[in-house]
Amino acid sequence: MQEYIAYYNGEWMPFSEVRVHPMDRGFVLGDIVFDVERTFDGKSFRMKQHVDRLYRSLKYVRIDPGLTADEMLDLSEEAISRNEHLRAPVGDFRVNQWVTRGIGGSGFPGGPPAVCVNVLPVDFARYAKAYEDGQHGVITKTRSYPPEALDPKIKHHSRMNFNLATLEANDVDPGAWPLLLDMEGNLSEGVGYNYFLVTDGVIRTATDTAILQGVSRGMVFDLARQLDIPVVEEDLQPYDLYTADEAFFASTSYCVLPMTVVDKRPIGDGKPGPVANQLLAAWSEAVGLDIVGQAQRFAG
Repeated sequence: MQEYIAYYNGEWMPFSEVRVHPMDRGFVLGDIVFDVERTFDGKSFRMKQHVDRLYRSLKYVRIDPGLTADEMLDLSEEAISRNEHLRAPVGDFRVNQWVTRGIGGSGFPGGPPAVCVNVLPVDFARYAKAYEDGQHGVITKTRSYPPEALDPKIKHHSRMNFNLATLEANDVDPGAWPLLLDMEGNLSEGVGYNYFLVTDGVIRTATDTAILQGVSRGMVFDLARQLDIPVVEEDLQPYDLYTADEAFFASTSYCVLPMTVVDKRPIGDGKPGPVANQLLAAWSEAVGLDIVGQAQRFAG
């Protein structure tokens, strides 16, 4: 069985051979930033925007990866091409870059950094059914990090709150995805996704004060403008989600995914809404691929 090939610290190797030192600060302290993209029919999507965000995170946390953003971009595209012969059975790839500060204890600078670029199959099975039935959400007691503690614009692996929120959501509604609030009780983000609601034909979503500035979130904004659907960024409370006409998630893998239930309450009529479906159709047209059809075809 052929293996996916990854870039790690200057070398190309089988992904199974990538080894992180047990004293690497990325493992010991969560001192690591990353980004994730996907391909559509083997072609990367908004790769430069993702890599630019990665380098903003690196700059903020003061890690020098020893590579320019252009070099990271080239390595990411090369990872896709080196694994292209493995794509047909899985449909498309998820592309991941991560950079740690390297080996070092708490309070020490560490280094040199560990740098990895790898591809793996998109996990279509995780969400394909939800395009038709909708995904459930649960508003958790576990909160987003306040920007005063750890700015959410950094895409990092210090995510214990995300793990706890996922456990909490599944305690309430097995299979549901967590919806976090900020410290003031406003809707914020999920665990690797942004979420939106629709009221009277207007897409409404949290401001970027306490969320990651999602690339897919930006794509939703772009498509909404093309479709003449108003978008508002504002402080929103659980009330707004409970009383919305529809809601949806946005993330790299699934693009847009309808949310039909929150806290075991139906949103609107409890079915995927027209705005989410419009966005999915427009996104499919933009990438030249039936997003829903592909997910359902490869979910097995």
